[in-house]
Amino acid sequence: MSKTSRTVITMPSQAKKNAIIEIRAIAQHDMETGFRYTEEGKLIPRDIIRLFTCQYNGEEVFRADFYQGIGANPLIIFTTVAVASGKLEFKWVGDNGYEATNQAQITVL
Repeated sequence: MSKTSRTVITMPSQAKKNAIIEIRAIAQHDMETGFRYTEEGKLIPRDIIRLFTCQYNGEEVFRADFYQGIGANPLIIFTTVAVASGKLEFKWVGDNGYEATNQAQITVL
């Protein structure tokens, strides 16, 4: 399994029903493109985040697929509608068994 990383979620903890909320998600991950070589001439294997998903009370509300051009520590900013109080679950999946998760709660007034 790949190294672990720190994840940070920034979003409101409360919102009015049907309000649009902004969510920012970041995972610290040392990306490797798979195109670089060591000093000994060996190819360094690719190690990138390939997929990010967000589920809101078990329903997927955002999904992003990433490819070699993605930078290290990708910041993902998206919006969703605050429909009900509950839990948002965030998941990053990458090469070499990399997986990171985080959760946040929201109260809808």
